[in-house]
Amino acid sequence: FSEVRFHGDEERAATVYEGYQPLTGDDIADAVFYVANVPPHVDVLQLVVMPTDQRSAHLVHKE
Repeated sequence: FSEVRFHGDEERAATVYEGYQPLTGDDIADAVFYVANVPPHVDVLQLVVMPTDQRSAHLVHKE
């Protein structure tokens, strides 16, 4: 995504996640596993998963 955003500038794209811990596939898999295994009386209507370093789409905490 970042390479497209920065029109092929690989160096600039590589800096996007520096100092920031993004979610991994395992993080998402854990969330999906939890939802798939809740007790029958639990109804998960919505699941929003974001890294703790990201408060919104535009507010990201970097070290």
